Amino acid sequence: MTDRIAFVTGASRGIGRAIALTLAKAGARVVVASNEPENNEKVAAEIREAGGQAVTVFLDLTSPDSIKQAFGDILKQFERVDILVNNAGITKDNLALRMKKEDWDLVLSINLTGAFLASQQVIPGMMKARWGRIINIASVVGQSGNPGQANYVASKAGIIGLTKTLAQELGSRNITVNAVAPGFIETDMTARLTEEQRAAMLAKVPLKRGGQPQDVANAVKFLASDDAAYITGHVLAVNGGMYM
Repeated sequence: MTDRIAFVTGASRGIGRAIALTLAKAGARVVVASNEPENNEKVAAEIREAGGQAVTVFLDLTSPDSIKQAFGDILKQFERVDILVNNAGITKDNLALRMKKEDWDLVLSINLTGAFLASQQVIPGMMKARWGRIINIASVVGQSGNPGQANYVASKAGIIGLTKTLAQELGSRNITVNAVAPGFIETDMTARLTEEQRAAMLAKVPLKRGGQPQDVANAVKFLASDDAAYITGHVLAVNGGMYM
């Protein structure tokens, strides 16, 4: 991936951080993007200390203006984005009966609309270059459903639909669009679960353990590489067999 420009949303922590570090190690120049400037700088510093190249940009996926500004700044600096990883996501869990509209709107805004608007920013340049990789981080629950997460599940199911549609629209320009659907991954998000919730979750995993952010990052690296040049519109499950 030498000299490729990779833009990773939600790169300040967890899975996004692992993706940024992994793509940098593979040779890409990485844009570390999130709404946490201090953590962005920490991740960029890690990349530089390991011999990689990284820059940071503030990105608020609830704001179309922030999205345009962030990508505009990067396109001015590098002239292109070769690899876009739409990783940023949040949860606001509740039973559908009790879910507040603002919690529905916020999760859909960041997880789905944000990914769509970010993709729009890079598609023209990728089409001109006749090369590009868009990789969307979905979720196992976007395939299986999950009680108490109507908003999150809808956003991740939407990401899968968006992935397949963009793959069909952009394939003739040598742009691949794929999704990675993680299962139970050990992150800050899952650390909030109780022991009972963790046990119930792991009971559904044939490999009998949680995954690591690096497991997801490795899948993203593959889909971003030339080794995956003939793969598009695919949902790559990284879930330990949790959903088949």
